[in-house]
Amino acid sequence: MPKIFYVNWFRKNKDGKFMWPGYAENSRVLKWIFDRCDGKAAAVDTPIGKVPADGAIDVKGVKVDPADMKEMTSVDKEGWKAELPLIKEHFATFGAKLPKALNDELAALEKRLG
Repeated sequence: MPKIFYVNWFRKNKDGKFMWPGYAENSRVLKWIFDRCDGKAAAVDTPIGKVPADGAIDVKGVKVDPADMKEMTSVDKEGWKAELPLIKEHFATFGAKLPKALNDELAALEKRLG
């Protein structure tokens, strides 16, 4: 299976400011992704997959609020649960052409989310 990574560069904190400092710093996250593919980067298991462990993304020399970093690597279980019916609806549009493995993974995700 291919490795799939989800990144939201445009996430904002409760003050309406971008949490991640910007494009020039994206290579820090990409380094973690490449190191993850090589089995060298620390990660924490979550219901949706692995996220960077505390300190796994190098933020030396850049201003990233520790609270924002914690939020960026957290998983909103309720938000994901709210998405499940929409994903099921989307999958239904494929009918019998949808690979069984996708439905199986969705069922496993639902179970992991509780």
